[in-house]
Amino acid sequence: MDANQPSAGWLEGREHVLPVRVYYEDTDFTGVVYHGNYARFFERGRSDFLRVAGISHAALLERPDPAAFTVVKLCIEYRRAARIDDALQVRTIYESVRGPRLFIRQRIMRGDELVASAEVEAACIDLAGRPRKPPSGLIDALKPLFPAAP
Repeated sequence: MDANQPSAGWLEGREHVLPVRVYYEDTDFTGVVYHGNYARFFERGRSDFLRVAGISHAALLERPDPAAFTVVKLCIEYRRAARIDDALQVRTIYESVRGPRLFIRQRIMRGDELVASAEVEAACIDLAGRPRKPPSGLIDALKPLFPAAP
């Protein structure tokens, strides 16, 4: 890894791991992570998963048939409070793609302790905001990371 580049995390099997440090700006006045910031941590995990898989958001936008993503469903379950200076890991698994939709499971861990989990449904869209199938290069990059079909 280039010491001048920020880490995008790594893959452990099908699961992407992104280390996240809790900073003062992530917390409320009591030093506990503000609930809305968990969604930001999960977003970083999904984005860096794609980056590690070789998929660039900027490159998707520069294609002749530009594509982007929008979250259409986000369900977060909070289990423990994360606090200032905690070292967390955002763990992300892309479960499947059906049409324009991607189904993702995520967890935020502090060591072996589950802090929060999320079920995410994202949709691939064109620049007008209409749903579209993800570009084939994206599917090809993710396919080896999906669970094996039964």
